[in-house]
Amino acid sequence: MFIEIHMIQNFAPSNLNRDDTNNPKDCEFGGVRRARISSQCIKRATRQHPIFAETTAVPSSTRTRYMTRLLVTALTNQGKPVEDAQSVAEAFAAQYAKMDKKEKDRSSVLIYLSAGEIETISAGLLEEWDDITIADPGESKVLVDMAKGIVKSSRDRTSAPDIALFGRMLAETPELNIDAASQVAHAISTHRVNMEMDFFTAVDDLVTGEETGAGMIGVTGYNSACFYRYTRIDWGQLVNNLDGDVPLARRAVEAFLRANVMAVPTGKQTSFAAQNPPDLLLTVVRQDGQSWSLANAFEKPVYPGKDGLVKASILALDHYWGALQRVYGNGQMHTAALSLHDEVRFDTLNDSLVDNLESCVKAVLTELPQE
Repeated sequence: MFIEIHMIQNFAPSNLNRDDTNNPKDCEFGGVRRARISSQCIKRATRQHPIFAETTAVPSSTRTRYMTRLLVTALTNQGKPVEDAQSVAEAFAAQYAKMDKKEKDRSSVLIYLSAGEIETISAGLLEEWDDITIADPGESKVLVDMAKGIVKSSRDRTSAPDIALFGRMLAETPELNIDAASQVAHAISTHRVNMEMDFFTAVDDLVTGEETGAGMIGVTGYNSACFYRYTRIDWGQLVNNLDGDVPLARRAVEAFLRANVMAVPTGKQTSFAAQNPPDLLLTVVRQDGQSWSLANAFEKPVYPGKDGLVKASILALDHYWGALQRVYGNGQMHTAALSLHDEVRFDTLNDSLVDNLESCVKAVLTELPQE
């Protein structure tokens, strides 16, 4: 079973996701330049949106090189001296992952850690505290065995919905790897995009009248684009990652759907405030094992005409969806569509329309196993 999420989302002038030159990311598709928001950017915004943790009822996980800081906080909260906690945390981390050669309190790569994992590790350290600290913690066999046990117990499974959805990859410690249950495409504009530049100035308030001109000047890149977004969740992989916990997997799907719709990348929002919700949401629950990205609906760039880019993009998606169904069949699927534009007349999605986000979420959850 697979859950697909398709969206049309139009953003006002913005720079939501920057490249190495501080300009909005872009790419070529269909022979023309498109605006782009990377999948990494979308996933981060999704997992960090408050609705995600609120819906799953599980604290959000932390991606960091400083697992030692998380452990020190947990240990000192239980009354252990800071110096001892730091020493034990560094010793354990060195057994758990490869550490940085220059800074012994941080790992060489980012590690995705759940609150539950930190709690389990700190509880184990507290239980064996006397044996660990009786000598140099760095030479403690207890720590070595504990690290191996924790790594083994978390192999291919987690209690954290965000890690289950987005996966964890550590090339140096493959035992900790978890295959992501979700696939998130880079969002691309449905149309050709031209880069624009904003020349800005700032006035020095204390020298007004003493000199002409600005206290500083600068240039920032931006664009405005209507994006197509696509995400796919592998239900079976999600349940496996969560060690068979179906109720938690259901909450994870709901959390992902809500957060994916509501989350907006934070790049330069103070300057642009492009807080624009999706204009179209299409959810698909499939039993046939297929997956359809609808990006090719926009291989020929959409042109605005009198109705603008959003409506033209929605109609292009609807037409392409109908073509796919006509050629490849409906399969075993259930669809629900939500549109902000009542005036749009759909060819194929009309029977799938629902009134609001709650109805769309309910339509997805109804198709998922209960246990």
